[in-house]
Formats: sequence, C-alpha cells, structure tokens
Amino acid sequence: MLSSFYGFTLAAVAETASTTSHVTRFSFENSLRVFLILAIGIPVLYFLARLLGRVIEKRFGPHFGQIGRKCIFYGGILLLGSTILMQLGFKLGAVLGAAGILTVAIGFAAQTSLSNLISGIFILGEKAFEVGDLVRINGTLGSIDSIDLMSVKLRTPDNLYVRVPHEEIIKSQFTNITKFPIRRMDIVVGVAYRETLEDVIRVLKEIADHNPYSLDEPAPIVLVKDFMSSSIDLMLGMWFEKSNFLNLKNSVMHDIHERFKAEDIEIPFPHITVYSGSEMEAFPLEMRGKDRPEA
Repeated sequence: MLSSFYGFTLAAVAETASTTSHVTRFSFENSLRVFLILAIGIPVLYFLARLLGRVIEKRFGPHFGQIGRKCIFYGGILLLGSTILMQLGFKLGAVLGAAGILTVAIGFAAQTSLSNLISGIFILGEKAFEVGDLVRINGTLGSIDSIDLMSVKLRTPDNLYVRVPHEEIIKSQFTNITKFPIRRMDIVVGVAYRETLEDVIRVLKEIADHNPYSLDEPAPIVLVKDFMSSSIDLMLGMWFEKSNFLNLKNSVMHDIHERFKAEDIEIPFPHITVYSGSEMEAFPLEMRGKDRPEA
C-alpha cells in the first residue's frame, strides 16, 4: 500500500514535471501564433464591441449600449486569453478549476462589489435614467456621464466628477430632473402687506405670459402661498422645455425686479415694528453709527 502510494506520488510528480517542461519550452512558432492572435484579435474585438454596442444602444438606449460594449470587449479578452494559454500548452481544465476556486475566494472578499453589480442590473431593468439625464442623488446634482457595472459617474454643473455606487442608488431616493420633456419652475415672491394682491397677481401673470421661454400650455399659475412675518408670499409656476431652464430662470427674475419697480410693488426685507402706548402709533427709533453725532 505504501509502495503504491509512493508510486502514485512519484508518477504525479513526474507528470507535473513533464507538463512544466513542456510549457516552459516556448518555440518561435508558438510565440508567432501568440503575436498573431493578439495583433488580429484585439482590433477585431474592439471593432465588434463598438459595432454591437451601437446596435444595442439603438434598440435599448445609451446606457445599455455602453454596458454591452464593455461586456463584449472583456468577454472577448477572456476568450483570447484562453486561446493563448492553449497555444502555450496549458490544460484549460486545470486552469478553469483553479479559476473557480479563486473566484469563490474573491467572492467572499468582494461582497460589496457583487452587491453593486446586482444592484446595477436592477437599475438597468428599471430604466429610471440614462446617459445625459440630469439627476439628484443624495443631494448631489449632476448629469450622468456613464453607467458602468459597479457605479454611475456624474458630472456636476461646476465640472466635478462624482462616482455613486449602484448599491447606494438602490437604497436611497434619487430624482431624475430631465426625465420628461417639459418641467415646471416655481418661483416664490414676497410682497409687503400693504400691496393689493389682485394687482400683484396680474403683474406676475403678465410677466409669465410675455416670457418667450414660458409655455402657453399648460398655462402659468399664480397662487398666494403663505403669510410670513414680513411678507405675503406668492408662487409663480411656469412650464418650460427642459433645455430652457437657465434662460427662463434668469429672464423671469430680471422681469420681476423691473416690473415691480415700475409698478411700485414693494419686496420687503425682514423688519420689526415697535408700538408704544397705542396700537396704531409706531414708536420712532433712530439708528446711530459710530461717526454719527448725537442730536
């Protein structure tokens, strides 16, 4: 029994040594084959990845096209690597067995990455956003630059690069600002209590009606929003095409300021009225600076 055990051991060692000797003998012919596989395979693989990626993009959207290109390219790289190993004399069965054990070990060590990968599949299935959309994720505003296997890359309005893992997106609330072709902009304007609300509402409606970026349908709305400590707040809501956000915002704010000045409508600042003796008579106060002489 012992001899057979040693015989088996010696035979296995001899076979391993023979395989190692065979693998380490790199002939010129094998080297040429490997070079040709790489020289032809990589450009062809790159071309196929781009071609099939465009087909996927036209059918399912830009984000699916981007992921498809990467999956095809990296899958082809694995195929090329397997072909090269076969040309060098490696037995793929043993290599795949070792790779399986290594994959299990890496899986335990990379649970977060696996979670991000699975979350990314669910995100792609929902089609909640695509490349180019303007989104807000956990307070971060930015346009989607790419949707990768593990994360989403954002470009903020001030040109910062933000990486958001898929798992974080699944667990949190996000807002797709440009999902639909039109949006509504709500602007809150405060006016003094002495103003006539009908006049203020009329002026705000005229501002919205004459703005070239405000849509006629749905029609603009003006509402009395709240009674604040120093003002009555009104809300002006206007619908617009999503590409005109900055133009509408800037022009409406300018028009409100100019029209309110022309109509003598006061936009108040926070202040306190002090009464003395009678509720109808305000107590006069005089503010004095350091350089102002006393009366």
